[in-house]
Order: sequence, then structure tokens, then C-alpha cells
Amino acid sequence: MKKLHTYIWEHKWGYLFAVASLFIAVCLDMMAPQFTKHIVDDVIVGGDISKLKGLLLGILMVGVGRCIFQYAKEYTFDYLGSTIASGMRKNLFTHIQSLSAEFFDRTSTGELMARVKEDIDKIWDGISFVSMLLIEVVVHTVIILFCMYELNWKLALIPTFSMVVCGIIAILMERKLGAVYEAISEENAKLNTVAEENLAGVRTVKAFAREKFEIGKFLSHNKRYYELNMEQSRVFVKYDPYFTLVTKVLPLITVMFGGYYVIHGEMTLGALSAFIEYSTNIVWPMEMLGWLTNSASSAIASNRKIRKIYEEKPTIVEKEQPQEKEKIEGKIEFSNVSFHKADGYEILHDVNFTVEPGKTIGIMGATGAGKSSIVYLLQRLYDATGGCVKIDDMDVRDMSLRQLRSSISVVMQDVFLFSDSINENVKLGKRDIIDLETVKKAASDAKASSFIEKMDRQYETVIGERGVGLSGGQKQRISIARALAKKNPILVLDDSTSALDMETEHLIQETLETLKDTTKIIIAHRISAVKNADEIIVLDSGYIKERGTHESLLAKKGLYYETYLAQYGEFLRTQEERKEA
Repeated sequence: MKKLHTYIWEHKWGYLFAVASLFIAVCLDMMAPQFTKHIVDDVIVGGDISKLKGLLLGILMVGVGRCIFQYAKEYTFDYLGSTIASGMRKNLFTHIQSLSAEFFDRTSTGELMARVKEDIDKIWDGISFVSMLLIEVVVHTVIILFCMYELNWKLALIPTFSMVVCGIIAILMERKLGAVYEAISEENAKLNTVAEENLAGVRTVKAFAREKFEIGKFLSHNKRYYELNMEQSRVFVKYDPYFTLVTKVLPLITVMFGGYYVIHGEMTLGALSAFIEYSTNIVWPMEMLGWLTNSASSAIASNRKIRKIYEEKPTIVEKEQPQEKEKIEGKIEFSNVSFHKADGYEILHDVNFTVEPGKTIGIMGATGAGKSSIVYLLQRLYDATGGCVKIDDMDVRDMSLRQLRSSISVVMQDVFLFSDSINENVKLGKRDIIDLETVKKAASDAKASSFIEKMDRQYETVIGERGVGLSGGQKQRISIARALAKKNPILVLDDSTSALDMETEHLIQETLETLKDTTKIIIAHRISAVKNADEIIVLDSGYIKERGTHESLLAKKGLYYETYLAQYGEFLRTQEERKEA
């Protein structure tokens, strides 16, 4: 992880210019009371009217210069803050993308959204507007105190003491706010998660009439978020009046003691006028301390949250010099493969099978038998905890992740379509390689062209988030078209025809049979999807219970045969009745 100061150092010249502009602007601001001093002492009291024109011109020049450097300061800080925040957001998102699947198994989408958006925004605010004001407060305070001590060191002790008091109050407030901001950041992530889940699954919520329950769940988190923000406000409101009190009393005390020194000849009336102007000018840094402490605490808390994300390391990493083959043929081998989760729960146990290039293997089993885990291990989203997975006799752990995953086209059970055109959804991952004709051919092979070409904009039709507006079967066919368009040597279909009617499924099966050079893994619950495979394995609780062809498995009268009877029993009975009749 690049630390925050590293980002700032990369833009050191920009910050140097911004700070220089800030310093000049503050110095010009501090010159104005000196002109006031001379107007009072030399023109009003001394009666030298000839100096007035020059002094007024000086005030005008100070105002113009201050405007120029104030603009340069604020624009530069804003530009640098935006640039750094953009880089931080890009690097954070890239890091999240590099993390392994197990990280996403235990981390909610809402939390990641909060880190990428809200927390980066708070840091953005901290390194632009807030940091600018913090630097300005320090520079402003140092210069103004120097000017005050130059005028009257005794009188300058009063604002110095006031600044110390305000500093102590600011430290106390920051300590209180730090813990509150940690809690607010955590609750914000939970609130985002609840909102994201409910909005994504709004149709399920409505189908089960769960609106009242889901609203209640959202409101409970919203209430907690409200309570934490109110706690933040109570801390702020508790300490802020002290800042206000100091800033209101300071000019009054300055006038009282300053008047005494003027009466006794220890300072001139012009010097007192300048000092009062300085004391009024030193008020705003004191008033800003509370707000700046508030914002700085928020940015610090957000930075800590982001650092926790960076502490996460991918568990799936490729070797320094991974193996790469000029062309992947598509041979797949699972050799004594076992797989269990971190909690020890075993998903696969001693799984063995080999698929030669261009051949087809069917995988069946009940829900939770471990079918999809085979796909995850093949893609190396997870590593096997025992045995090894090989492609073309190379252990997938030794292969380049880019070549491995780009050689496998996967149609998952849970179809995910992006809010983009059908054309872009099919091209996904190879948009610069696949042309429209290839997209149309893949859609035709997936039996999707019939409904796509009836749409107003056909392949340029933008589909909703996750394919909203399409039926389950239509989404599956677009997902199959996406896999076919890649023309990769390995094709995996994970229960990808479950939403299709039998006729469409049969047509897609015919398409798959034409892919002679493609190794196919077909995971399904339907016998019809796997019956033509060169080999079928039946999983049960992570074990291979049966294996063979469709005919040999039926002859065994085991699990496969029971599934066959469950799906075709009524049809077989009807056939028997017809024969008897």
C-alpha cells in the first residue's frame, strides 16, 4: 500500500507552489493592519495628509495581490486533492480486484462500496480543503503573533494564552471524535450493504411480501447511523462554545488592556488600532480549530479503514515465472483432489477424472455435492487443499493466471449481466477482438438471436442491471452466447440450461456436439444435459459415487438411475402402459 504521505510527496512541487501562494496571501493579509497603523498615527493624529494617497494605494495593491494568490492557493489545493483521491481510488479498486474469492466470501459489497466511495471522499476532503486550512491556520497564527509581539509583547501574551487554551480543547475533542468516527464508518458500511442487497433483490422482497420486514431492518441500521451522528454532534456542540467564548472575549480584553497602554504612553493609538485588527483576525483560526479537528478526525478514521483493506493479501498468487504454453489443447485432469474451507468443512474428497481434448464430461449430484467447486478449482479461484488440478499436464498453480482463465469459458448457474448493451455483454473480456458478426453467430448458436433481433435496437439494446427485463432463459442464452463467442479450448456449463425449455436445451446440445476441438464440462441436474457426454460422474457429499456412460450408469441402477426415474418415471410408465394396451 502506498502511504498517504507518498502520494503527497509525488506532488511535492504542486504542494510547494500551493503553500508558497498561501504564505504570500497570508503575508499580504497581515500587511493591511500596518497601513491602518500609519493612517491613524501619521495621517489622522500626525496630520500628514500627503501620505494618505500612498497608504490607500498600498491597501488596494494588498487586496489585489491577496485575491490572486488566494485563487492560486485554493485552485492548486483542489487540483492536487482531486488528483490524489482519484489515484487512491484507482489503486484501492485495483487492489480489491486482485484479492482472492475467499476475501469476497467474508466481506460485504456494502463495506467495499463505503471504502471506495465515502472513505476516499473523506480523505480527499482532508488532503485538499482541510489540509489547506490547517496549514493556513498555522502560518496565519505564527505571522500574526509575530506582528503582535512586534507591536506590544505584553499585550500579545493575551492572544497567545487564548491559542493555548483553544489547542487543548481541540486535542480533547479530537480524542472523543476518533472513536465515534470509527463507529460511523462501520455502520455506514452495514447500511450500504442492507440497501444494496434490498435494491438488488427488490423483486424477491415483493414476491414474498417482505417489504415491512426489510424496511424495519433498514430502519434499525439507519437509526444506529443517526444515533452515531448525533453522538458526533453532541461532542462537537459540547466543545464548540468554548472556542466561541474565547474568540468573543479576546477582542474585548485586548481593547481594555490596549487602552491602558495607550493612556500611559506605552503604545500609540495607531499601534492599538493595528493590534485590535490583528486580534480580530486571529479569531477565525480559533473558530476553525473545532471544525478542522472534526474533519481531520473523519479523514484519519477513513484512512485507517482503507489500510485494513490493503492489509488483505490475495491467497491465490501466481509464481514469479509461471508456465505458459503457446496453445492450450484443453486436456483436464483432477488427480486425488480434495478441497475444504478454512473452518475445516470438506467439500471435495479424493476426486479423480481426466478429460481428453475435445471430449465431454458430465457432472451430476445433489445440491451441495461439490459440483461448482470443481469449476472454482479449475479456474483457480481457490486452490485444492489436496492433490492437484492440471491442464495439458501442467499444474494450474504453476500456470499464468491470465492464460489459465482466458482459456476457459464459463457459464455459471448464477447468470450475471452488466448494465450495458447485449453486444458488449457478449464481447465481455475480448471486446477488442470479437466483432459483431462473431457476436451474432454466437447468439444464433445459443438460440438467443430469435428474441434479440425482435428488440428495437437488437444487439445494441441496453439491458438493465443484472439483466433486469429479461427472462431467466433469455439471460442464460446470452450468457451461453458470451462463452461461445470466446472460442476458448475449454467450455464449462454449470447448470446453465436449467431455465430453458426442453426443445431449446436440445438445440443447444446439438450446437455443443459440433464443438469438436473444445473440451466441455457440463454440470447439470437434468439427465438430458449430460446423457451424451463421453463420461458422467455422480458426486455425493464431495465423493465420486458413480462414473461411466449414460447406458452403463443406468445399468448399475444406482444414484444416476434413481435420478433418471425421478425425471422420466412418468414417461416410462406411460410407455409401459401403451405397450400393455
